[in-house]
Amino acid sequence: MDNITIARLLDETAALLEIDAADPFRVRSYRRAAEAVEQQTTQLVTLTAPDADPKALLAIAGIGKGMAANIRDLVTTGSMPLRDELLTRYKPSMLELLRLPGMGPKTVALVWSALGVADIDALEAAAKAGQLDTLPRMGTKFTTKLLKGIEDHRKNSSRFRIDRAQEQAARISDLIRAFPGIDEITPAGSLRRGRETVGDLDLLATGPACEPDVVAAVVEHVASLPIIDKLLAKGQNKVSFTLRNNLQVDVRLLPRASYGAALQYFTGSKMHNVALRQRAIKRGLTLSEYALLRLEDNVIVAAASEEDIYRALDLDYIPPELRENCGELEAAADHTLPDLINIQSIRGDLHMHTHATDGRDSILQMAEAALARGLSYIGITDHSKNLAMTNGLDDARALAHVARIREVDRQLAELYPGRIRVLPGIEVDILGDGTLDLDDSTLAQMDIVVASIHSHFDQPIEQTTDRVLRALENPHTRILGHPTGRKVLKRDPYALNIDIILKRAAELGVAVEHNAAPARADLNDLHLKLAKQHGCKIVIDTDAHATEELDQMRFGITQLRRAWLTPADILNTLPFDAFMAALRPKP
Repeated sequence: MDNITIARLLDETAALLEIDAADPFRVRSYRRAAEAVEQQTTQLVTLTAPDADPKALLAIAGIGKGMAANIRDLVTTGSMPLRDELLTRYKPSMLELLRLPGMGPKTVALVWSALGVADIDALEAAAKAGQLDTLPRMGTKFTTKLLKGIEDHRKNSSRFRIDRAQEQAARISDLIRAFPGIDEITPAGSLRRGRETVGDLDLLATGPACEPDVVAAVVEHVASLPIIDKLLAKGQNKVSFTLRNNLQVDVRLLPRASYGAALQYFTGSKMHNVALRQRAIKRGLTLSEYALLRLEDNVIVAAASEEDIYRALDLDYIPPELRENCGELEAAADHTLPDLINIQSIRGDLHMHTHATDGRDSILQMAEAALARGLSYIGITDHSKNLAMTNGLDDARALAHVARIREVDRQLAELYPGRIRVLPGIEVDILGDGTLDLDDSTLAQMDIVVASIHSHFDQPIEQTTDRVLRALENPHTRILGHPTGRKVLKRDPYALNIDIILKRAAELGVAVEHNAAPARADLNDLHLKLAKQHGCKIVIDTDAHATEELDQMRFGITQLRRAWLTPADILNTLPFDAFMAALRPKP
């Protein structure tokens, strides 16, 4: 039994425990153990052998005595007593139900006990037959939402968010680099172009070990990586496999001489490559994943680097994020490609949360983490009272929070003179009728007011559009947060006329937010282009709920680059005083 199988069985046990309403601490212990096992480069079967050090398993973080015993059972018998006990009550297919909206562990247990429903097909049939309407906490509205969730799940189950794909790419790359002679590994495909989601993962590796006469050894190394769930193919210089989450990975091992051509080809997009090949043909050249060649004599013109290939085609280098055949070739030929924004351009982050509501860390911790990342100003914008699940602030608590934020600002001015400002703010809910969740007199005390929708997502398009327009009209609204309300691969945008919203925001001077959190990523790249066309002020924020989430900024930067945006297009690239002057004036 390999590590991937052990990890899957532990993770499934955790999910079954959730359905069984077990102690959350116990559930987390199995999840942590699954993650720890999956990350091990040593197969655990060797650590459970009779002659193995009995303390070897315990040396792995997340593995205690009880979990070590479970792992030994899994290795020797293929199962463990707790898992067997849970499987006598539940079915493995029930685990997928937990991925559907509204289907928490208690609800999954309910439909199983009441209706014998154990998989998505049976749940869909029960919902369409009206059988769920008779169960507690369910009804027509729940059923409608569930059926839409099932449809979305089937549509999105083969897609993966950019952050999840990048995480897997980094883990696999680290394992491949353990082989001597691997110099460089680069993700290609839609991940390198910065798409919000990817369907599979392409990794290109090069170095002395990837030359044709020795590459076979690296192929064997890649094919035996402990992270592999199913090995799909193993060729002369390519290995394909799937991970435990069903993400397919293709690893190509390439000689340095053709690495640039392969990187350009496998990065895509398809239409960008078609247009580039047509340009090559007009110049008597042919472009493939191996090289740019002269047609008349097959002499290599360029192959080692992407820069060489674009230069040989009389083009400026085109950043991967722009390669969608949306005018980038013409701009590269005319030397008018934009100087795209990068993370070093960002000076502030105006949307984050602390433990005053649903964040994890304090004002001071968030501020010092921002300072460590090179930011010179931040806005603390905890939730308002309408979002009760987040312990949102009412007017009195909000004003007290303002005082605490200003005190931290004073402390930091003494500790780090002139280096960072901490602005009091709020993420105030836009209520169902478009009014804001706190009194104007309270909002007047805030430097940053981010107005966002967090409820009533099912209103008709006209109602939602009017609702947001009314929120924009409030003179205290300085930033429109969550402009579309979507959650990537989980929730569609709410229905609203984004064109009308962006036009009015530009007229009023309200900045529109690109939320850098990869689970949000709204506005998307097309909306960002539209916002620029309308002359909107744009900010990029992380919506961080913990210090490490400030690092989500990089995902948002990628989307700004896909929208062809430059530092001049984003307000929070400005120094502090200039940024404050550029915001909508306070009433």
